[in-house]
Amino acid sequence: MALLIFAFILGLSMDYQVFILERDLGSKVSVSFGPKPLLLTAIDHQVQYVSLDSDDVGFGSAMDLKVHARLNDITLIDDGRGGADVGSSSVEATWSNDGIAQTLKGLVSEVRTDSRTGVLELQVLGGIADLQVTPHIVGGRVEANTRSAQLFGIGLPTDLADSIVELLTKILQSYPMDLKPTEVRITDSGITVRPSGGATRLQPDQNGETISC
Repeated sequence: MALLIFAFILGLSMDYQVFILERDLGSKVSVSFGPKPLLLTAIDHQVQYVSLDSDDVGFGSAMDLKVHARLNDITLIDDGRGGADVGSSSVEATWSNDGIAQTLKGLVSEVRTDSRTGVLELQVLGGIADLQVTPHIVGGRVEANTRSAQLFGIGLPTDLADSIVELLTKILQSYPMDLKPTEVRITDSGITVRPSGGATRLQPDQNGETISC
């Protein structure tokens, strides 16, 4: 995300900066800075905030994520060559039912959610089995608990149910920059997770021209 800032300091065009972000995220990206003129940023190396919006992000193994991220109070180190200090950051990630089904393809054929009950329902084994889970936050991590696992009215094999829940949980726990989830919510179209983080340092790559989140 903060790669865009370094590209500006190095004098690269905005088109090229966005191209790099779109390449890394695998989707179209919309980037905006705070109200401070970028010319001043080149002088004092301070950025009030950077916002990033992207649809259909392939984050890790998750498919079809819509992401809105914001990095606040950014200080460039050595004109960006030494990385950047970020005061705080926040993300809102929305994972659609179709995206969850695509991600768990081979294990899950269809996904349904109910905002009223907070239940994520997974159709397993071509729809003949039903697995219901409820995500929630425990100790700064998203956990997914099995509420029901049925195959023709009897219990779904434990190994199969556990493997699906374990994979789902692993994806929901994967965040950059040491972000921690503050909210997880089931909507009628998927899952929304809001992680946030405090002060952190973004390190440059070996060539000193880009950084990694």
